[in-house]
Amino acid sequence: MNIPNKITISRILMIPIFMILLSVPFNWGTLDIGESELPVSHLIAAILFIVASVTDWVDGYYARKYNLVTNLGKFLDPLADKLLVSAALISLVELDLAAAWIVILIISREFAVTGLRLVAAGEGIVLAAGQMGKLKTWIQIIAASALLLHNFPFSYIGFPFGTIALYLAMIITVVSGVEYFMKNWHVMKGSK
Repeated sequence: MNIPNKITISRILMIPIFMILLSVPFNWGTLDIGESELPVSHLIAAILFIVASVTDWVDGYYARKYNLVTNLGKFLDPLADKLLVSAALISLVELDLAAAWIVILIISREFAVTGLRLVAAGEGIVLAAGQMGKLKTWIQIIAASALLLHNFPFSYIGFPFGTIALYLAMIITVVSGVEYFMKNWHVMKGSK
């Protein structure tokens, strides 16, 4: 259990706090952000989500710089990302800030890739995330952050940045999933 893996686990441990901030009806007031209002609890949840998301970069950087890349880290890091982003996206559907069908598509891809990773692990193969998968994760994080912030600061000019980012995240998620399966299809064909 090295430092990068501890950072990854801390990201997982932030998820329940993030969920409580979004789901418990705290009445800490709202902020006027142009065409809409941003509940203070959503602002705090968004900040926590962004901090948790940045730990993804920190643990990866630290692991590569100090040669602390482990099989556990290769498994935990994408799992932590999927849990964090899935929690945010499901919460956004509950808050009526994201379309359910987009979130279902994104999460379905995540389950499918995790399933492939489990099949590979059963064969003694560790499948690390590729560059397209990392790009997908960051676009999902940007979209979720914008929507958690009720499209602030773009709400002042009426530009639907969060919604556009979510559609882009969906497209890249599907494309990266297809690419991942094509690249690793040998694992499925060769599994016992």
